[in-house]
Amino acid sequence: MSITAERKQQLISEFALKKDDTGSPEVQVAILSERIGNLTEHLKTHKKDFHSRRGLLMMVGLRRRLLDYLKKTQVKRYEQVIKRLGLRR
Repeated sequence: MSITAERKQQLISEFALKKDDTGSPEVQVAILSERIGNLTEHLKTHKKDFHSRRGLLMMVGLRRRLLDYLKKTQVKRYEQVIKRLGLRR
């Protein structure tokens, strides 16, 4: 369900704005999207895992809040992130 350290470093290097950037909204949204995807696959096979489902909903809410913040402050960066990640909104 969780992502590997190598995959996390790959996402950080791909979405970082500068060297050693791990806290920007782009990086956080990319990591959350990866975790959400993994958890979604887990829940397809384990339909009654309600504790993990709650965690998924919390992650989706956090990602939504980060994207709303990015959209409110810098629309261009927001559009780039959703395009790169393939998010609908």
